Amino acid sequence: MPNTDDYIGVVIADAARLLRTAFDRRVRKLGITRAQWLVLTRLHRHPGASQSELADMMEVERASAGRMIDRLEANGWVQRRAERRDRRVKRVYLTPEAERVHRRIWRVAEATVEDALAGLSPQESAQLMQLLSRVKKTLVAVVEEGRTNGNGVTPPRIRAPRENGRAAP
Repeated sequence: MPNTDDYIGVVIADAARLLRTAFDRRVRKLGITRAQWLVLTRLHRHPGASQSELADMMEVERASAGRMIDRLEANGWVQRRAERRDRRVKRVYLTPEAERVHRRIWRVAEATVEDALAGLSPQESAQLMQLLSRVKKTLVAVVEEGRTNGNGVTPPRIRAPRENGRAAP
């Protein structure tokens, strides 16, 4: 059996977990929990998401998302607004105060990533971003298409962009 510590899936998962842990510790000093910053960042990227949509984005149950939104609403960080076409659906928006909190969180996130990438040159950091973006693009297509074979997931055929007649790095 191969050493799983050298398996790319384990390395990516470990790096992501450690990045979240470092970030969590830093934002905890601001009085923000992981659940709170997750909701704030998702709503910043997707203003007006419904409770169901937020639950899907955060990979939690709708009731859990509802409780998180309740707490954020009590803190004055989010507002629920009825959708015009279907008043049963409540859209969730960040308040100006939450936008200020999000800016503070973002500065912490940038510093955390800078620390994580400190051992890489600017060129290596850029290359890592390019490669991970390509992996993400492939995985998004796999998830959206839901294609599988008998042995697992079959990724779509995505051609690398060409530069001067050669595949781009």
